[in-house]
Amino acid sequence: MELRQLTYFVAVAEERQFTRAASRLLVAQPAVSAQIRRLERELGEPLFYRDPRSVRLTEAGEALLPHARAALAAAERGRDAIASLRGMLRGRLRIGVAGPVDQPLGQALGELRRAHPDIEVLLTTQNNEPLLEALANSQVDVGIIGIGTQPVPAQLTTRVIASEELALGVSRDHPLAGRKSVTLSRLREEPFVTLVHGSGHREAFDRAFDDAGYRPRIAAEAGELSSLVELVGEGLGAAILPRAAAEGANVAVVEIRPRLLRRRAIAWNEAGASPAARGFVALVEQATSAARLPA
Repeated sequence: MELRQLTYFVAVAEERQFTRAASRLLVAQPAVSAQIRRLERELGEPLFYRDPRSVRLTEAGEALLPHARAALAAAERGRDAIASLRGMLRGRLRIGVAGPVDQPLGQALGELRRAHPDIEVLLTTQNNEPLLEALANSQVDVGIIGIGTQPVPAQLTTRVIASEELALGVSRDHPLAGRKSVTLSRLREEPFVTLVHGSGHREAFDRAFDDAGYRPRIAAEAGELSSLVELVGEGLGAAILPRAAAEGANVAVVEIRPRLLRRRAIAWNEAGASPAARGFVALVEQATSAARLPA
């Protein structure tokens, strides 16, 4: 079993098509097919169900996939470790972010680029649930996640880097716009705008109302925070949001009592972290230390 075969296998599994996998790998499609057939002969099991337009994993393929990803990640970490002995940090660093790229995170990315220009940074934004799964499956090296009641996979190390107070956002002509503070029990009749399920923000929203003892009426769901703020400003409903998200928008902010906090953490797999990943974790912690609020 060769690393090249595992590389081709993972590419086909993720692209679900031999042609797209070959394009991603910058090789000819027959070469990918030949290596997959050789791997299947070696294992004695078919790895894919082949249809005219796509492929899907067999049971054997599903069993092999996490091990193939782990083997490729280990090989890449080995190359990076050798490079680090020569005083260089290099290789590919896959970073996932649940939520916006804020100023401290941008600062850490900039410092990483300036200090280690040979590191190839791949940055993606996604919801909390798929990001946690990607971290657990070694598809992402480091993640910025929301911390709530959702369990974090046991193999991940997390460290809280920010704690932000949440407030009630309403349109400026809303009856509550002039209030200094409000309790969640006062909001039973209010329609709400919130983010979709799977986001850390939605988890914090649901948890807050579970603690308040009722389910709010959801008038609309948005895919990103900026869209949520726009809907609130147009009067479609109230929202639970970070105070900073309403800055410059047609939204009035009211304090919530008792206090609601949203925590963000950096997460990584300590056992398999590359030198580049460890370096980035240190930079994020340094950039965010001054911005932390007491929990």
